[in-house]
Amino acid sequence: MAKPVYHAYSVREYEKDGKKDSFWTKIGVAFPHKDGDGLDIILEALPVNGRVTLRKPKEGEKDGAEV
Repeated sequence: MAKPVYHAYSVREYEKDGKKDSFWTKIGVAFPHKDGDGLDIILEALPVNGRVTLRKPKEGEKDGAEV
């Protein structure tokens, strides 16, 4: 099975003690198409705010892909 090239996150912004911060929740993965012209994104959850952020996996980070 191919490894995902991106992990998908829901990012929620919040303010605590007068400082802005964000909370990232991993919600899926993205795999490249064989022809290299697109991605398949597999989500396990949907973000409430509609924002999905794709990031390259960090070294040693678990894929989390169950496909």
